[in-house]
Parts: sequence; C-alpha cells; structure tokens
Amino acid sequence: MLHKNAVHKYQSQTHLERVREEFLRYLGQLCGKIQDMIKAIGVFCGSSSGHKPEFFEAAVELGHLLATEQIQLVYGGGRTGLMGVIADAALEHGGKVIGVIPKTLVEREVAHQNLTKLHVVSTMFERKSLMLELSDAFIAMPGGFGTLDEIFESITLAQLGVQVKPSGFLNIARYFEPILEFVDNAVIEGFIQPHYRGLMVHDDKPERLLERLRNWSI
Repeated sequence: MLHKNAVHKYQSQTHLERVREEFLRYLGQLCGKIQDMIKAIGVFCGSSSGHKPEFFEAAVELGHLLATEQIQLVYGGGRTGLMGVIADAALEHGGKVIGVIPKTLVEREVAHQNLTKLHVVSTMFERKSLMLELSDAFIAMPGGFGTLDEIFESITLAQLGVQVKPSGFLNIARYFEPILEFVDNAVIEGFIQPHYRGLMVHDDKPERLLERLRNWSI
C-alpha cells in the first residue's frame, strides 16, 4: 500500500501532467490556424548592418518577400542598419511598414520618415510590447542585445501561453548557430523541456523560414 504522502505526490504529478496535456492540445488547436492568421510579422534586427554583405542581402530579400506576400512589416522604426534596409526594401515593393520607436530615438533623428505608419512611444519597454501586440509572428535577423531580448520574449510568452505566435531565426551565414546550440544544450541540461524547443524555428532562407512559420505547430 502506498504511503499517504506518496499518494498525494502521485496525484499532484498526474494533475500537472493533465494540465500540461490540455495546454499543449490548446496550443495545437490554435497553431492549426496560424497559416491563415499571419498578416503582420514583427522583425527584430540590428540598427547596424554588420560586416558581412549576406546580412544586407537577406534584409532586402525578406523585405521584398513580405511585400510580395502582402504581409505587413512591423519593426523598430529606425532608418539605419538592417532596420532601414528591410523597411526600404518592403516599401520599394509596395509593402506596408509599421515602425515603433521610442521618443528618445526620434530626437536623435534616427527614425524612418517614409513609413506607412510610425508609432512614437515613451520607452523601450513600450516599443517591445506594441511590436508584440501588432505582430502575428516574429523573425529575428542578425542583431545585438535588443534583438535577442525581443525574440526571446516572444518565445517566452508563447511558452507561457500568453500569446500563441510563432518565432523564427533567419540564420544568415550561421549567425545564430551559437544561440541555437545554447538552446539545445539547455534542453539537454534540463532547463528547457524538449517539447518547448519547437517554439522556435530557423532557416537561412527567408522564403523557407516564412513557410516554417506558417506551418508552425507544437
């Protein structure tokens, strides 16, 4: 006969398993609708262009692709670096581009002035929150601390069930390889559950990455 404490522990574990299964089933139902839901994609990327020409070329290609697919680009509102490149590329092909930028950066004259719409917010936190709200999916291009902060927040919110939106890494020139290896190691070491690894997808081609986001499921 099981000890009373052991029975209680077993029942608690069983309950948690049921909750987890229900949550994953709920995610699966929502994910099945993702393909029809992606009308706007938030792109997180650097305000610098980096050293490799492949980064510039990928930003142009992704901007053209979003415009062609009639997917609205939501980004950080800047005119410099990869942010400016992808915005210009989308606009050149008739795409809609929504920028979200803090007032302090507007005052430094780094805001893009030719966007479909530019939201000026008070803080970096408000910028990220509004981008997360306006977007149906997210793509990280090469960038720095801000890019990683933004894409991992979108992944974390999906993990918590706060918003069920797919996130992807455009792994140009294997830029994100160390990040992907870090996540895989976190799974191995028991800090990320294996089924949550599927919250993030990646590819080195914009068109294939978009297809992965559309077919995303967990």
